Amino acid sequence: MFPHVFRYIVATNLRYICLDIWIVSLYNVLTMYVDASTVRTPTGKSYTRYLLRKSYRKQGKVKHDTIANLSSCSLAEIEAIRLALRHKQDLTALVSLKDDLRLEQGLSVGAVWTVFSVAKRLGIVAALGSTRAGKLALWQVIARVIDQGSRLSAVRLAGSHAACDVLNLAKFDEDDLYNNLDWLRENQAKIEDHLFAKRNGRERDEDRQQLFLYDVTSSYLEGTKNELAAFGYNRDKKKGKRQIVIGLLCDEAGIPLSIEVFNGNTKDPQTVGSQVSKVVQRFGGGEITFVGDRGMIKSEQIEDLNKEGFHYITAITKPQVKKLLRTGVIQMALFDEELAEVETTEGDRYVLRRNPIRALEVRQTRQDKLQAVQKEVDTQNLYLAEHARAQVKVAQRKVRKKIERVKLSGWLSERVTARVISLAEDRAALAEEAKLDGCYVLKTDLRTDVATKETIHSRYKDLALVEWAFRTSKTVNLEVRPVHVRTEAHTRGHVFVVMLSYLIIAELARCWQDLDVTVNEGISQLDTLCATQFLVKGQVRCNQIPQPRPLLQQLLKAAKITLPEVLPSRGVTVTTRKKLTSRRKKR
Repeated sequence: MFPHVFRYIVATNLRYICLDIWIVSLYNVLTMYVDASTVRTPTGKSYTRYLLRKSYRKQGKVKHDTIANLSSCSLAEIEAIRLALRHKQDLTALVSLKDDLRLEQGLSVGAVWTVFSVAKRLGIVAALGSTRAGKLALWQVIARVIDQGSRLSAVRLAGSHAACDVLNLAKFDEDDLYNNLDWLRENQAKIEDHLFAKRNGRERDEDRQQLFLYDVTSSYLEGTKNELAAFGYNRDKKKGKRQIVIGLLCDEAGIPLSIEVFNGNTKDPQTVGSQVSKVVQRFGGGEITFVGDRGMIKSEQIEDLNKEGFHYITAITKPQVKKLLRTGVIQMALFDEELAEVETTEGDRYVLRRNPIRALEVRQTRQDKLQAVQKEVDTQNLYLAEHARAQVKVAQRKVRKKIERVKLSGWLSERVTARVISLAEDRAALAEEAKLDGCYVLKTDLRTDVATKETIHSRYKDLALVEWAFRTSKTVNLEVRPVHVRTEAHTRGHVFVVMLSYLIIAELARCWQDLDVTVNEGISQLDTLCATQFLVKGQVRCNQIPQPRPLLQQLLKAAKITLPEVLPSRGVTVTTRKKLTSRRKKR
């Protein structure tokens, strides 16, 4: 083995030495070394020669023989030979192991590590805990951020990502994740309280002002077996689909504090009571103000808030605005101001504003509806002209239904003259309806010394943050649909996972707001960063993280994420119990 080592050195570095002589000379080696000597010529120049020599003992005397002249080699090559001579035993062992070492592409680590680091920064990791159930819940959150899907797909995702290595998880399957949804449902309040305490950084302060944003949405279901599914007011405009109702409670910055799932036929005001109880028992302290959209906080909900000493900010409906105009509480001239305010003797304050952009949108929508009705009229008139036996009453009834469907019956009607249908507009009724285009009125019981009219208006506009959270959770990044679960506990656990994932998405959006990349694109790019596995005798010893390419470095730097150089390998292989091949239909 020893001659083999130096045969390799000669072949790679000593280009001018005869290989056959070199091999023969090695077998009698006792000690080999590099001899360096500097000779100065009569002209004053110096010359250093390097000799590869061997020393041996013969008849009791030490002899020296020169094996090769190394003077033509570079200094780096000479130093390499010296290093090899000093560590010849180590090189021998290395050669014996060279066939047992192998490098392979490992699992994807960039996206998992990034999302895990953000979750740790936000306190989600600590809130879920270090138990196996907490780690499984954390993986469900991370998987939801990386790629939305069912529990089955989350297990498959763990098979291609370094989930077990990063989270220090043992093997699991889809049944473990389904059972973990029950654990999430049982511990939801405790987890939310932990996140609230970390975000506020202090105990409940009885003297500080607090403001909570609350809104409700619905999510339709493809199946019919969900225990919370019911027919109700479908905001997704999906006829014939059962749904669930979701209420989201946020702080003044629009950061979700708590999420709750209701039966699909639950009306919006009926969800407010449970939110009031949450604030009283878990998030309260000091002066509390609820901000809710029109139709959310009505007289009954206002009474509940007053009983707890809470305040409110909401918008009133158009019929309520018309009633205030009839009774003289407010006047149309106030809408001409940038922001007007009226305070009643009962302590209620009304903040009035006309949004000119919204007014144009409403007028354009009304005009589009009118054109749609006119198109229906033209269609029916053409049919009557081409079919002499067609009944005019039938065609007239179709036009009337169209008018009612687009909600223009207050000022638009149809009339018939000699088998020709035409439209008639009530100009006075149209003017009455159009006078409130773009107008809205906010109502609150906050005192003027606590909140100005500008503050009240700004706080109500903050409800757009909740709308953005719903939009992100339902369609943009997280895709709460399809739900893929049936039981009540699983449904609530699934929606809670979506809320925790939203916290991470919102943080990444904030970190990457100055980069020309969406959150989805950034996650997809980080997903391509894979570890390099070191295998010894077929066993993975460690995962080395390669240097990321410039775009990934930019994403990591913006998110303040530092990748480890080496990631321990647990050697866990994650697989699903159900196989896709067994579920596919044979062609």
